[in-house]
Amino acid sequence: MATEKILIVDDDTNICELLRLYLEKEGYSTIIANDGHTAILAFQEEQPDITLLDIMLPGLDGWQVCREIRKTSNKPIIMITAKSETFDKVLGLELGADDYIVKPFETKEVVARIKAVLRRTVPTVTEEIKEVCFDKLSINLTNYELKVNGEQIDTPPKEMELIFHLASNPNRVFTRDQLLDEVWGFDYYGDSRTVDVHVKRLREKLEGVSDKWELKTVWGVGYKFEAK
Repeated sequence: MATEKILIVDDDTNICELLRLYLEKEGYSTIIANDGHTAILAFQEEQPDITLLDIMLPGLDGWQVCREIRKTSNKPIIMITAKSETFDKVLGLELGADDYIVKPFETKEVVARIKAVLRRTVPTVTEEIKEVCFDKLSINLTNYELKVNGEQIDTPPKEMELIFHLASNPNRVFTRDQLLDEVWGFDYYGDSRTVDVHVKRLREKLEGVSDKWELKTVWGVGYKFEAK
């Protein structure tokens, strides 16, 4: 039975109540916030395991809320919004969101995505430790810790999953579509620019750390983690 806590942020009280009913039926506990300021306070006080975040909110919008949460936490965020334009999706991902669902949505889809994200980010007690190490770099997917020169670097879950996947297969070239399928999952409805956004953020963290490995673009194909 699920025990995780979920923060639902939407100014539409009907949507909040619908999600609350379905999620509590699945065994999750829920907190509801109807505006941006309340959402940030609720996150700080309740420390939810995952946040469902609408963009169009009174006061602070969802992008600002996402930015504030990411200052202190890497807990998963799923954006739920009526905005479907690619620009909005990319902006949400750049600010640290882990997934993106467009209204109107099927409640079962939201529940399935929550379960998928939590499976990836909440290790079980008996789970084998997933870790790969290279010169000055440690990627531990069990604890979702990225360490450079022994220092932990704040890294959102999806970035962790992407760099772990690439580094677990050194020198293998992946197309963007392969990475979308293998890291984001078959049920992800984004496009290949999603991968580019995450690679760009990883490069900002890893550029120039070591001359023995590199997160490399293979022009016209995709990306690889090159170990020299």
